[in-house]
This record gives sequence, C-alpha cells and structure tokens, in this order.
Amino acid sequence: MGWVLATLIAAAAQTARNATQASLTRAIGTLGATQVRFLFGLPFAVLFLALVVGFGGGAVPPLTVPALGFTLLGALSQIAATALMLVTMQSQSFAVTTAWIKTEPVLVALIGAAVLGDPLSPPMLMAIVIATAGVVLMSVTPGTGRALWRDGGSLLAGLLAGALFGLAAIGFRGGILALPSGEFLVRATTILVVSLALQAGLLTLWLVAFDRAALAGSLRVWRTSLGAGFLGALASQFWFIGFSLTSAANVRTLALVEVIMALGVSRVVFGQRIGGRKILGMAVVVLGVGLLLRSQV
Repeated sequence: MGWVLATLIAAAAQTARNATQASLTRAIGTLGATQVRFLFGLPFAVLFLALVVGFGGGAVPPLTVPALGFTLLGALSQIAATALMLVTMQSQSFAVTTAWIKTEPVLVALIGAAVLGDPLSPPMLMAIVIATAGVVLMSVTPGTGRALWRDGGSLLAGLLAGALFGLAAIGFRGGILALPSGEFLVRATTILVVSLALQAGLLTLWLVAFDRAALAGSLRVWRTSLGAGFLGALASQFWFIGFSLTSAANVRTLALVEVIMALGVSRVVFGQRIGGRKILGMAVVVLGVGLLLRSQV
C-alpha cells in the first residue's frame, strides 16, 4: 500500500509548509504568500521530474486535452483554496483552520465516484464520515457557536477552502489518469510540473498587473520563500503519487492525520493548549482512518 506512505509524507510536508506560509502572510500579504507555494516550488518540481525520468528510464508522457483540462481545474481550485486558507489563518488558530479545511473528504468521495468512477463502498463511506466527524469535534469547543456567530465569515472561508482543495484533488487525479502512457511516478510528476507551471504563471501575471509589492516582497524574503516552495513541491509530489495509486477519497481521508500534526505544531510552535475535546477528536479521526485502511485490505 504505497499510497499510505506517500500520503503520510505529503501530510507532514504540507503541515510544515502551511506553518511557513502562515508566517509569510504577515510579511507579504495573502496573495504574495499564496504565490510563493507555486513560483518557488516549480524549480523543485522540474528537478523531481528530471530525476524520475533520468533514473527511471521512462519518457515524459504527452499531454492530452482532457489531462490539461483536469489539471487546469485542479490548479485554479488550489490557488483559490490556498488564498482562503491563509485568510482564515489570520483570524483563527492554525489547528482550527486545518480542521475546517479537512472536512473535504466526503465531498471528494462523492465527486470522485460521480466524475472519475472511483469505487465508494459502504465501509469506505462510513470511515470517511467518522474521520471527518472527528475533525469537526476537534474544531468545536465551548463558546465556538457564539464565536462563529460573530465571525461566520472565517468559518465560511475555511469550509470553502476545504471544498476547493477537494475539487483540486479530483482535478489532479483526473489529469494523472488522462495521460496516455507512463508509470505512476512519471505521470504523477508530469502533472505536478504542469500544474505548478500554470499556477506560477497565472499568479505572477496577476501580481505584476495588480500587486507588484507582494511579488517584490516574496523575492525579498527569498530564503523563507524558497523553503516554503520546496516543502510545497515535496508535499505535492507525494500527494500526486498517492492520487496515481488510489482514489482521491482514500488519500484525502488518510490525510486527516494532518490535523493531528497541526495540533502538535499549534502546541509546540504557537504555544496553544490541547484540551480533552481535541484529544477525543484525534481518537475519532484515528478510528476513521483505521477503518478506511482496513476496508482496503
């Protein structure tokens, strides 16, 4: 089950990247921090593809119209989702934002079954619902209802970010499956390069036209930006490997372990306390993920 290892590596790298991007947002703004993930990640993705082709002996598969269309859908959805995530992090804790975003697997499962024909058995659906419920349990604390009433925009932004990340996962898996040839690793890395090239190009053009200060800011803090770009490319590389090996629903459900990683970051890096409700939520997430993995045996 190589997709399990790929997903766990991706989740760890993404947690580190999100924390880095959250710090960049304060320095260069939301769009500037969003663009860092793609512009500074692209060179690493190209390097990954060169290594895969060089050591694997295969060839880069030709792009088809369906592959490009699916990848463009994923690229645009991921840009919007990343921006909404960073906006939410400005008013909510790192862990709560991650929890809201990780309500995506149910939507991913349903869209994946309808659009890509990914199998969705009753045990899988039950596992996805349980794991997602654990995430919601972690994000709801006493007084949350009053807080959300006062700041419902943050909740909406976080949930919309999760939905768009889910749509991006479907788009990228669709792009990988639409390639006509190649082993799973070269197909996944090819779509990674195409997606990052599209995202870096579109966002750079936008910033040149409307927000040159943010673009200049990302270049000014190039060391941090380069670190975020590398972590983003590394995470995407392993997400895409996961998408090439199993359904997007499986990958995104196992990825809920990222919430537990985010809680660790919140406690160690940001000094935020982890209460009993969050620990219970972690246990429910682990239960759901365990049921999912058991359904794959």
